[in-house]
Amino acid sequence: MAGRAALSGASALLLLLSASSAHAGLLEDAVQGLAATSEDRVEESIRRLGALDDARAWPALDALCDDRLRVGADGKAYIWDGKTHDARDPLTLAVVAAAPRPLKEVEVSNEIRRVALPVLAQLRLGSASAAERLAAAEELSKSGDAQAGGLLHRALDREHDKKVRDALTLAVARVDLQSPSADARVAALQLIKRLGNDEFLSDLQRMTAKSADGTYGEPDARVRQAATAAIEAILAQQRFVSLAGSLLHGLSLASVLLFAALGLAVTFGLLGVINMAHGEMLMLGSYATYATQTFFKAHMPGAFRFYLLAAIPVAFLVTMLIGMLLERTIIRFLYGRPLETLLATWGISLGLIQTVRLVFGAQNVAVENPDWLAGGIELTHGLVLPWSRIGVIGFVIVVAGGVWFLLQKTRLGLYVRAVTQNRSMAACMGISTKRIDMWMFGLGSGIAGLGGVALSQLSNVGPELGQSYIIDSFMVVVLGGVGRLAGAVAAALGLGIINKLLEPLAGAVLGKIAVLVFIILFIQRRPQGLFAIKGRVEA
Repeated sequence: MAGRAALSGASALLLLLSASSAHAGLLEDAVQGLAATSEDRVEESIRRLGALDDARAWPALDALCDDRLRVGADGKAYIWDGKTHDARDPLTLAVVAAAPRPLKEVEVSNEIRRVALPVLAQLRLGSASAAERLAAAEELSKSGDAQAGGLLHRALDREHDKKVRDALTLAVARVDLQSPSADARVAALQLIKRLGNDEFLSDLQRMTAKSADGTYGEPDARVRQAATAAIEAILAQQRFVSLAGSLLHGLSLASVLLFAALGLAVTFGLLGVINMAHGEMLMLGSYATYATQTFFKAHMPGAFRFYLLAAIPVAFLVTMLIGMLLERTIIRFLYGRPLETLLATWGISLGLIQTVRLVFGAQNVAVENPDWLAGGIELTHGLVLPWSRIGVIGFVIVVAGGVWFLLQKTRLGLYVRAVTQNRSMAACMGISTKRIDMWMFGLGSGIAGLGGVALSQLSNVGPELGQSYIIDSFMVVVLGGVGRLAGAVAAALGLGIINKLLEPLAGAVLGKIAVLVFIILFIQRRPQGLFAIKGRVEA
């Protein structure tokens, strides 16, 4: 009994090996036929390769369509490698050092290419590379070939990669949409409705539209009904993508506003200084990032992907030192005179802008995203969340947490809160209020510099970069409550998201005006802002 089973197993193995050998022989003959002098034989070989459906023939067929197939003096086919000038075996792709010369280029007509391209796409569907299978699915769906539907359905049944499966699903729907069968068209439309892909919107609108003679583009009423449902699903998906995109962009705008407002909340709450030069600290932080990028490119190209990590302390220190210098030389003499500080800091902002123009030029400069911030996450079709925006949002959370810890859990924070609540009493307790003023003005400027680092990853950097954010930053501080960290966070989130939601509806200018009117009315009713203040100012 065991002997019979062993004999049966051996027979099956022999049959399998025999079939494999026969297939290999047929594949070899078909590939060699691509180099034949007769166009009829070349077309016959291409069709045989399509029937064999073996992905190993793809390089040879691709070389034929790309004018890289050569025929040697021995009449055999070789793939010519233009980079290394080597002849390669069309199936194994191994270099054939002794390929008989001369190697003549195989002439390929447009008719042969027309026959070869669908077969080439079919073979690519069996490639080990997901990118190749993806490209093949898109090519087949647009080829109009009669066999494309069957090929795509078979490829979809055996595909496991999610991204390729999604592409194959769309390709199947695109092919089935042209099917003469109404049931196939309805099934395709139901698939399109489920996916909500707007690539089909124009085709669906043509199907449901009436022509001049009153007839529909799609004669079947059941198919038209399915097309109408698919159109509604696509439009709903577009509205969702638009809303979600506005929310995500509003969140990143809120992050930048919060960077600027954190510094203003500290300096305005502590010192009562209307600092019109605060936006220029954003700009200086962005240029510090650009200078760090330039340094890494010139002197440390191997570590360029880490330049942004080095730019963070550089921007913070540069802007903090400039802020401390301004406080020591100009601002400290204007305490208690808010209108004069407004004029003085406005003049400082103009001076900083002109200085940057002289050093870096008047044109915008580009700051590159490092490779680990390139690309993004595709949340759904048409909605991509870039890694750069994710990084900015995460960065502002870390910075806001650091500022909260500094003000609430450290001795410096204790001194700051004491000075903001009662400056005279704090001075009587031995706290150097002038030193606290200097350090906090520098800290507020440094936080704005960190905002410049974040902003450099979202847009180009120019001398007037800070002018776009200073007014919005003051609105955040006033709306949230002067000197209130939690108020700055809430107001920045609210204004950033509301601005982006209003822009598509009313335009950028009218949206800004509407927000400003709302803030004026709100402050009239609640002068202390969102969060009430205890004492003079509480940090």
